[in-house]
Amino acid sequence: MKSAGILIIIWVSLHNGFVWTLNCTNPTPEALFIALKDDLFSKKLHRPVKSINSPLRVNIDMTVVAILSVEWDIDGLSWDAKECGTHRVSVPREKLWIPDIHITQFMDEDKSPQTPYVYLYNTGHVYNDSPLRVTSTCKLGIYSFPFDIQNCSLTFGSYIHFDTDIVMVPSTTSAQILEESKLVAQTDGEWELSDIEVVPATLEIADGKYSQIIYHLILRRRPILYVINLILPSIFLVTLDVFSFLLPPHSVDRSAFKMTLILGYTVFLLLMNDLLPVTGNETPLLNVFFSISFALMVASLLATLFVTNLYYRSSHFGPVPHWLHTLMLKYAVILVCLPPNKRTNRITVSLPEYTKDAPTVICSRDLQSLSTEPPSVIPHDDAILTELKKLAKDLSAIRLQLDSHFQESKSSQEWKMISAVIDRLIFGLYIVFICVSVTIILVIWHFSRYSTL
Repeated sequence: MKSAGILIIIWVSLHNGFVWTLNCTNPTPEALFIALKDDLFSKKLHRPVKSINSPLRVNIDMTVVAILSVEWDIDGLSWDAKECGTHRVSVPREKLWIPDIHITQFMDEDKSPQTPYVYLYNTGHVYNDSPLRVTSTCKLGIYSFPFDIQNCSLTFGSYIHFDTDIVMVPSTTSAQILEESKLVAQTDGEWELSDIEVVPATLEIADGKYSQIIYHLILRRRPILYVINLILPSIFLVTLDVFSFLLPPHSVDRSAFKMTLILGYTVFLLLMNDLLPVTGNETPLLNVFFSISFALMVASLLATLFVTNLYYRSSHFGPVPHWLHTLMLKYAVILVCLPPNKRTNRITVSLPEYTKDAPTVICSRDLQSLSTEPPSVIPHDDAILTELKKLAKDLSAIRLQLDSHFQESKSSQEWKMISAVIDRLIFGLYIVFICVSVTIILVIWHFSRYSTL
């Protein structure tokens, strides 16, 4: 049968409060808990400080795995570890005064399991380690999405007590928190923990000041998913649109090909809306890239329609103006490296005795007379020669009519050459504009991804 221990409580009177030491004559848990019950547990409504005007120093520690560690000291409380049999004991949480530490950005009910005990050391040190699942608000800057870096903050502080009552102090450095968090944090999500910053702060209001600690969590988004599903398909479609300029507009329906590309890009834009972040504050730079790409496709289709119309309706146009001829066929043709039209090697041979006043059409009556002439009748030599000369004139007239019909006029050739020069100019400007736009967007991405830090 265990004997009841004799509890001796020594009160040491100070000018600013009371300090007590627990003495255990029997190193048993019963003796220690009787001492705690009689002297400490009955004072759980009071802050464990020597004087009501003295602030309580609360140490905050965290790891990005939903665990919160809070530590503080009960002034003057101590016992001899050998005398009482232990240097640490777990006591029910409701038996001690617990600081009202809360997270300002907390947005949901804490559904993490509650730990019913805290550690109490023989030096009066209290260690409260409990899991905490935080659903907090974080202002996201998605301008540089998907290469963005976000700065999310968690602010720890007392809900009621001013800084004259509770002073928040970080117990570990930023480097230690980051190292431990990277070892235990999950790495298979969309976000990667890049850095952690610990900043002591003070919240000032009309009635007083609150001591706080702000943890800045620097999170980097993993962009590989969005690069594969969004950026690369858009680049492929724009590249196809660029190379479509190599199709000759006079032999291939280039406009139909470009219209198919625009339709495919429209479907792509509708599908990618589910992957883009939705916010009303700012527009992601990626959306600007998509809009520019779509606008370039539409502009290239309009340019193709203009060039095709100019090429096929050249025969209905008048002579090329002198300024346009000089600008396009002397200077622009050199700029776009378009070779001039090769001269034809065709030689036209005219029959002798051909005059300009020759008939332009063949009389069907003459041909009918030749065809209906009896084969048994042999005409005179002079008549045969006369008919042959007439036939030669008629054949020359037919050849001239065919040449005038199929041979393009000089103005028509110049208009078609101008259409080719314009098409090549648009192709060059299209490539230059795409390169400049992509370069500007990449530079903005590079410098804006750190703007939230």
